[in-house]
This record gives sequence, C-alpha cells and structure tokens, in this order.
Amino acid sequence: MTRIEHLAFRQDVVSTRARADPHLTNWPVVYVIDGFSRSRKAPDLYVGETVNAHKRLLQHLKGPKRAARLDTIHVVIDERFNKSVCLDLEAHLIRWFSGDARFQVLNSNAGLASDAQYYDRERYRTSFRNVFEQLRAEGLFTQSISSIENSDMFKLSPFKALNPDQNVAVDNILKALLRDLRHDKSGSTLVVQGGPGTGKTIVAIFLMKLLADIAAHIPGDDFEQDSLFADYFLDGDRQPLAGLRTALVIPQQSLRRSVQRVFAKTPRLDPKTVLSPFQLAESASEYDLVFVDEAHRLGQRANQASGSQNKKFSNINEKLFGRDDRTFTQLDWIRARSSHQILLVDELQSVRPHDIGPETLQRTLRAAKDGDRHFHLMTQMRVKADADYIGFVRAALRGEDPPRPDLGDYDLRFFDDLGEMRAAIRDAEQRFGLSRLVAGFAWDWVTKRRKNKKLVADFDIEIDGVRLLWNTTDKDWISSASAADEVGSIHTVQGYDLNYAGVIIGPDLRLDPATGAIVADRERYRDKKGKETTGSFAGGFTDEQLLVFVRNVYGVLLTRGMLGTYVYVCDPALRERLRTVFSD
Repeated sequence: MTRIEHLAFRQDVVSTRARADPHLTNWPVVYVIDGFSRSRKAPDLYVGETVNAHKRLLQHLKGPKRAARLDTIHVVIDERFNKSVCLDLEAHLIRWFSGDARFQVLNSNAGLASDAQYYDRERYRTSFRNVFEQLRAEGLFTQSISSIENSDMFKLSPFKALNPDQNVAVDNILKALLRDLRHDKSGSTLVVQGGPGTGKTIVAIFLMKLLADIAAHIPGDDFEQDSLFADYFLDGDRQPLAGLRTALVIPQQSLRRSVQRVFAKTPRLDPKTVLSPFQLAESASEYDLVFVDEAHRLGQRANQASGSQNKKFSNINEKLFGRDDRTFTQLDWIRARSSHQILLVDELQSVRPHDIGPETLQRTLRAAKDGDRHFHLMTQMRVKADADYIGFVRAALRGEDPPRPDLGDYDLRFFDDLGEMRAAIRDAEQRFGLSRLVAGFAWDWVTKRRKNKKLVADFDIEIDGVRLLWNTTDKDWISSASAADEVGSIHTVQGYDLNYAGVIIGPDLRLDPATGAIVADRERYRDKKGKETTGSFAGGFTDEQLLVFVRNVYGVLLTRGMLGTYVYVCDPALRERLRTVFSD
C-alpha cells in the first residue's frame, strides 16, 4: 500500500506534477530530497513531512534549500498515513540516514518528534521497515537497519529522539544558559547529573547541534513550529548564540574518536571542536561554552600515561595560573579556558584515584544546586528492563541482598562456566551484533609487552582453561574487527552501549570469609594507574576507598547491555553469594 513518487527538485516540475496529484496537495506524506556528490564531500539530504507537499516543496525551492546541493524528491505516500505516523516516520528516517552516514542530513534536530505513543504505533513502525527497504533499493541507504542501529554513528547521533525527561532537561538548560550568556559575564557552571543509560552524552551532542542550528537559522527557513524548542529560533534567543565558540571535552580517547566521526558527518558540527582536556588547555582559542562529557573522568595531578604528558600537565599549569600547583585539576583548566561550562557527571562512575577527587565533585554539585544550575536525568534508557535494574546492580555490589526486580524480557543470566558464557556471547553476536566480553582489571595486560619484537605471551586471561586476550586496541575497540574475540576493559566501554555484555567479575572483588563482606583485593587489582597515590589520594588510600573504585568499575560494566547481561564471578565464595541475587 506504500508507494514512492519521484520528482526532480525543480520549480517547473513541482508546480505541474505535484499540483496534479491529490496526495501531494492534501494528504499527510513524508518526503526525502537528496543530491549527488559534486566533490569529495558527502551529498546532502533533507527529510520532511507535510499535508501539502506541493506547497511545502515550492517553499523549499524559494528558501535556503534552493542553495543546497539537492536534486531528487522521493515522496512516501500511503493511504493509511496520518500526521502522527508521518512525524514518527520522518524522525526514523532522519536517524537512519544519520546513522548510515552516506549523506549529510541537513535537518535541524529541534523539530524531531519525541518517542510519543499513537494509535496502532507498532503496526505502523513495522511498515517503516518496508519504506526503508524501498529507499535502500533506490540506493539511498548502504547498510541494513540492524547494522545502522548497532553503529556509533546512530547511537551518538544528534538526531536522537529525546525522552520526556531529556526534553525537559534540554529546555531548562537552554533557559539557564541563555540567561547566563546575557547577564552573567563572570561565567557559570551548569551540571547535568545522571546514572548509566540516562543519556548524558546524547544530551550534550543534541545541545551542541541545537545551539548551532539556532545560531545559523535564517528567518524564513523552515523549522517545526510545534517543537518544544521552536521559540529559541526567534531573534531574541538567536542573538546571544551567534558566533558562540563551543567545544566538547571528552576525557576517554575511544569515546572521543567516535564522537569526532559523528561530528565529521553532521552539518554545523566540527570534529575539531571535540577535544581532550590537554588539547583544550593547550589551544590558542578561548571558548564561550565548553561541554564536558564524563566529567567525573577529568584528571587531577597524577602520573600520566607518558613522560611528555607529565611535562604537559606542569606546563599547562604554569601557562594558565602562573605556577605549577599540584592542587590544580583539569576542571580548573576548563574553567580557565572558557566562560561557561556544562558538566555531565555521574560520580559513581569514577574508576581511578587520579580521576577528579570526590570532594571536588561534591563541591561542584553543591554550587550548581545552590545556583539553580543543576539538572538531573532520571530515566535510564539503555537497559531494556525495569527502572530499578541500576539500583539493583549497585546494591548487589555493595553486598546487600536486593530482591531481583521485574526485568521483563531483559536477559540476565548467571554462569558457572566461563566457556559457556563465552559461547552464549558469541551466539548473541551472531543474532544481534554488538555483544562483547568485558572484565574488571584483574589481570595484567601481558600481550602488550614485547621482547625482541615477539609477544611474551599469546593470552592475558586464563580461567578454567579458557584463554582470552585483552582488547588489542584502545581506539573504538567495540566496533573493531577483533572485538568479538577479545575482552574489553573499563577504559574501552565506558560511555558506550552494547546489546549483550558478558561481564567477568575478576578476583579483584571477593568475599571475605571472616566477615562475609564483599571486599577489594588490592593484590589482584592490576590497573597500575588505579593503584597510584596521587592528587587527593597522595597520602595513600584505604582498602575501603579502593573498593569504591572497583565497585564503580563493575557497576559500569554491568549496565552496558541493552538487551541482556551475562555474569561470571571468579571468586568461588562471591560466586555463591551473587548467584542468589542474580539468578532467577
């Protein structure tokens, strides 16, 4: 029942052909306008919905779209369509095109429909896949839906549909930011706090795209009048955003690389503005606004990954503050280089002593709350289970005996045999993709060391006769070709989604037979950077403080899987303790 009409993106064609078709003058439709590449740059594409395609397309031909590199119109027509269906299909196509990355999607993200319910939604959404396949047959898509939806380009897209919680947060952040840009010349710090899966990274990327679109908006250009963010496109709000110098700081290298690729394919977003804390501090630019994703992973003074970075830390302090005071942190750098900051934080995801100190985080959170610049994301969207799953996992790691919540179809399984869990993850990889083994840092990365250009060993982890390798790359490991046969550490998966996570709880977490408490085993904890006494831990840290970091590591790993989490525990006593919690 669905058909696609094709027209040239020319005024004479639209004026004659579209006017003659009643479905193009008085019927809800979705349309795609695409172009072909005239350079090394990806071709442009625009997706829209309307009840009068004839009128709407003429408006495009008279407006800013006329200057875009667009050639062909594809109008999706179906007798069953209504306004709600078209808004939903438009949003799906925008997200799929963005994730496929063949085209540069010209749409603003301000008008994207939220994930709203409407009559018979699931049946309509099934039909969307047929629309996708018709457009794919015409060459508009290069990948399948499953491949697109498993990609970083899709998961980190600025065209994600925000949930109601995120919509309210973005609206309130915009109001506070505009107020600060107009009136607070001394600068401000806004804090967005949320647990795993609440979409902190998505909110940051969405906001950067929205701010860029508002600043670049030309009066008369199209935007969704009914959008929650429509009023921000008016003159009074566009003016403070015009020329705004923004950057996005991401401490983790792997996640930073993934976001840079997304920005490179998104109009008005520049991959050069996605920086490490070092790059921002060393930049010659001063910034009006800096977003900091995973701000709890910003560093304090510590032994860096290389001698050159140790020198850089000292030089940056000298440059910015006139002295190398060991109390200065990377958060101080960001505040020195920018007037306004938006920090995205979950203090329960700090995993090393040289992450910014808990006192600094708490002080920052209190100041934001006192200044009405604190925004809380409450709804977790990653794990397809009851909202209590995150709390359940954290309570179990604290040694409590929480009741297993109603997980619905979520696949939480406990394994006694690592080989069986590995086979189950491989099966999930075949069926769903994006299924990985992950583990706490309880084994040395011996394959990283080389002697006479030969590996010292050909495996890092051995459990019950199963030999495994740590991740062979720390740059976008999750999407790498070898990832399905390796084990990812906390430093390769934090900030990412998986479909299935097979979590190995290593011997760095065990049950104390004398007390029955869950404790950290300092000897079996092998993250060398995690053992260094530095910053606010320069005087050393207790076993209880180490336990906090180790619990946070496993709290992150156990909340990566969207469809399921498989668990294997190395310590026999802890295995028996957690079996009663995690098993049905």
